[in-house]
Amino acid sequence: MAPWIRPLAILVAALLFPALVESRIRHYKFSVVMKNTTRLCSTKPIVTVNGKFPGPTLYAREDDTVIVRLVNHVQYNLTIHWHGVRQLRTGWSDGPAYITQCPVPTGQSYIYNFTLTGQRGTLLWHAHINWLRATVHGAIVILPKRGVPYPFPKPDKEEIVILGEWWKSDVENVINTAMQAGLAPNVSDAHTINSLPGPVPNCSFKGYTLQVESGKTYLLRIINAALNEELFFKIANHTLTVVEVDASYTKTFKTDTIFIAPGQTTNALLTADQNTGKYLIAASPFMDTVVAVDNQTAIATLNYKSTNSLLPTTLTTMPSTNASNATYSFVDSLKSLNSKQYPANVPLTVDHSLLFAIGVGVNPCATCVNGTRVVADINNVSFVMPTTALLQAHYYNISGVFTDDFPGNPPIPFNYTGNVTLSMQTNNGTKVYKLGYNSTVQVVFQGTSIVAPESHPIHLHGFNFFIVGKGLGNFDPVNDPKKFNLVDPVERNTISVPTAGWTAIRFRADNPGVWFLHCHLEVHTTWGLKMAFLVENGKGPNESIIPPPSNLPQC
Repeated sequence: MAPWIRPLAILVAALLFPALVESRIRHYKFSVVMKNTTRLCSTKPIVTVNGKFPGPTLYAREDDTVIVRLVNHVQYNLTIHWHGVRQLRTGWSDGPAYITQCPVPTGQSYIYNFTLTGQRGTLLWHAHINWLRATVHGAIVILPKRGVPYPFPKPDKEEIVILGEWWKSDVENVINTAMQAGLAPNVSDAHTINSLPGPVPNCSFKGYTLQVESGKTYLLRIINAALNEELFFKIANHTLTVVEVDASYTKTFKTDTIFIAPGQTTNALLTADQNTGKYLIAASPFMDTVVAVDNQTAIATLNYKSTNSLLPTTLTTMPSTNASNATYSFVDSLKSLNSKQYPANVPLTVDHSLLFAIGVGVNPCATCVNGTRVVADINNVSFVMPTTALLQAHYYNISGVFTDDFPGNPPIPFNYTGNVTLSMQTNNGTKVYKLGYNSTVQVVFQGTSIVAPESHPIHLHGFNFFIVGKGLGNFDPVNDPKKFNLVDPVERNTISVPTAGWTAIRFRADNPGVWFLHCHLEVHTTWGLKMAFLVENGKGPNESIIPPPSNLPQC
């Protein structure tokens, strides 16, 4: 072959098939190991990936294929969930234990293989079994295709900011002790910013420092990896411009406070436009009901280049713990970009109209401290985890693992957010709700005041959805839909349902498989506030789930 022919062939292929040239296969190895880690002036062993806390950042571009080899070297069985990745037809790589796969046993490995089809932005990965995600988590950064700019001013630099929680005790012991007693678990001892709580009473451990230069703009990729708490995030004297949530571009808006629930991500532009100095960065909890929270504010520092180290830090005032209006203001400001390049394809008609009443309850428990156990439910069903993965049972037609009779509405309608006189007891079951391929779905998540009303961050695996409406009190099926935003509603994978209120979402069931839906407050997931959608195959192989990999773990 003449020496000039091969480069010419590559150029022609790039022009005719740009996607084939641009897309890459990205390989990662995740070794799960224990590591002694010191926080709050005390040391304990924690579960980590590659010995890092937070774990390694997974970088890729839109439409890249990602292959992650997970090797489990710890005493716990483990899975990893790629939170927000659509996993089109690749449910075997989604990761929730006993939903799409059996966990990877000690000493064994598993290969996750998925393509980031049509996605770009910030997501996260985390363990998806027990409470291991407290320390087993990290960022996913999906860059646009080469040559495709951001739909906002290009930042000078990008920074990842992961918010979390820290317990002095072993986290698995915390939840196991609580489950044996039938009571709520102890709250965390501190919040963290990039794994560091900053100085706290009786421990002056230094926190995370964000270094900036005057006049430059930074894209902050903010992730809430906390187990159980929605958080406020703020930087003293600085305004943040929100440009994306949950890897979906938004219309830009300015704010001094970001509200972010567990499992959510927010990309915001920060311009270093203040006087040279040090400025407080803080993350504090939100809870507008009687439920206990960790009141310790995480502290970090924004530090301008060439700042005198002796200068005092400029402080800020965080919203009060129960600042509901601050959360409403932030959520109401979120709108999809809805441009020609990034349209908001909201389903305008609905094949399945569902009402999911979500909350907590109390069931009898002879061995528990008070003779009862705190539980959580959707439509009065507390989900019982199977011992065979639901996706395997569905794919291989294994009977007796689940039933497909999950109720699409509460079995007994009631005044959901009023003074409830119904029994607080729930039914146990391993139930799924079946959807035809490409059907359109509307779900209204209705908070309840049984035991106590509470904000619930609900996450749906395998899909993005549009938040078309929300409100306080009980959903009105006649009048509230008239106010739905069907033009530019924000697109997410995790949404906070307001305390004693409701949120309506819509999505298209264009991804065959079994897809977990659950509260991303880990305590509520543990208690049973979860279910799964079973999306049937469509026509032909391109609308059907792919066969399972040969190394799929067995239960």
